[in-house]
Amino acid sequence: MTTKPKASIYNWRRKRRSAGTEEARADAISRIRKATQPTEAANDPQPGTEIDAIKREGLTGRQLRIARRLAEKNGLAATSDYDAVRRLRQKGIDPFHRANLLNLAVDKPDSDDQSKGKIRIHLPQTVTEGRESLPGPEMSPAQRREREIDEIRKDIARRRRRKLLALFARLAVFVFLPTFIVGLYFYRYATPMYASDSAFSILQADGGGASFGGFLAGTQYATAQDSVATQEFLESKDALLRLERDMGFAEIFKQEWIDPVQRLAPDATLEETYKLYKRMIVIGYDPSDGIIRMEVAAPNPDIAVAISNRLLSYAEDRINGLSELKREDQMRDALSGFEMAQKERQKAQEDLIELQLQGALLDPENVIIGLRSRINGIETQLQEKELQLAAQLDNLRPNQAKVDGARADISRLEDVLAELNAEMLDVSAGENSLARLSVRIQMAQADLAARDMLLQTAMQQMETTRTEANRKVRYLTVSVNPVPSQDPTYPRKFENTILAFLLFAGIYLMISLTASVLREQVSS
Repeated sequence: MTTKPKASIYNWRRKRRSAGTEEARADAISRIRKATQPTEAANDPQPGTEIDAIKREGLTGRQLRIARRLAEKNGLAATSDYDAVRRLRQKGIDPFHRANLLNLAVDKPDSDDQSKGKIRIHLPQTVTEGRESLPGPEMSPAQRREREIDEIRKDIARRRRRKLLALFARLAVFVFLPTFIVGLYFYRYATPMYASDSAFSILQADGGGASFGGFLAGTQYATAQDSVATQEFLESKDALLRLERDMGFAEIFKQEWIDPVQRLAPDATLEETYKLYKRMIVIGYDPSDGIIRMEVAAPNPDIAVAISNRLLSYAEDRINGLSELKREDQMRDALSGFEMAQKERQKAQEDLIELQLQGALLDPENVIIGLRSRINGIETQLQEKELQLAAQLDNLRPNQAKVDGARADISRLEDVLAELNAEMLDVSAGENSLARLSVRIQMAQADLAARDMLLQTAMQQMETTRTEANRKVRYLTVSVNPVPSQDPTYPRKFENTILAFLLFAGIYLMISLTASVLREQVSS
């Protein structure tokens, strides 16, 4: 309830006090007239004392009214009924004499009648009795103040009742009536929807690497991105299109027995179907435990379970696709490196075989080493024969046969040595010499050894990558399977009605506060 502001109460009191009672106004008029008529005031030495004496006579209200009428007829300006009695007596007129009372019954003649010398007599007429204003007793200032306060209180109470009635009328129109309509819809006309709840999570393969990512292996944070991606996929139009293709999602909600608020129009667009899809399928991801919870609502419990199973199969396919893509991305580089190392090693081995076939020798280096060892042996024998020949020639009478034999051996060894040297020169000289061929074969062997090492490294890297890829495989596990509901889950009649009441009340409160602020600003 609202109360009258203090400023308005003060103004109201000031106006009431300025108006005053009838006697206060009469006293004020008498003082003004006394000020304007000094002679008459001089003849009335003590008007207050005379009026008090007249009051003590106990005159009735009828007598006082007669006195006022006589005073007006005689042109006396009386401020009150008692003052009229006083002035008439001062003028020598008894207001209660019978003759004077009869004179009151005769009006003044009209101007035409006066000119003709006639007196117009009025017959008794029907008089409408009005509210008599009898003179009341004199009130003290405290009593007058109490009376004014009581009137203000009554006025405030009357205003409060009027504002309360207006407030209840506005609340009934803007809050209670819309709430009643919403509640009537939920309790009488809303089509019941059956919800099917399910929960699933995305797990990583066992094992963890030695890198920093290994610390998160086996926790919900290792699959957080995949879980969010799966949630976004299930809430996307892609999942809606696949569901529409497999089950006809829009046709389920276009049936005639569904209420108009939840029913799809026969010519509903994809955007309208998607809005209904997001309203009927609620998917939430909890990062604390890594579980994705899904609720599917449908007009039939079996249909809700079928939609849930279909969405779970879509999520499993998407997880498998994501895992396969990750494995292919990681294995692609390792496989390409391994295949290139294999090709290079095969090429190096083919070059080595070609060089060996080119010289018709499997090992030219051993051939050269053999020639060198033979040359070294011939040279050793030649030196020994020369030493033997020199020893025999040092005698005074050497044996000629031994000397000739030694010389013949030396000659033969020199011939063999010359042949070996010539063969060595043939082997080491020219583009197709054994020496050059040997060097090329050594380089090919070194290249083949390097390619073998690279092939082994590529093979090890591929195995490591395959192991890491297998560790990053994701699996979808269903922890709560969808089950048909026996009782309808939606609409929640009481909760939705209370929510509608709070919503309408909040809107009304905001509009009322805004209007009050604007009104205060305009008035100030």
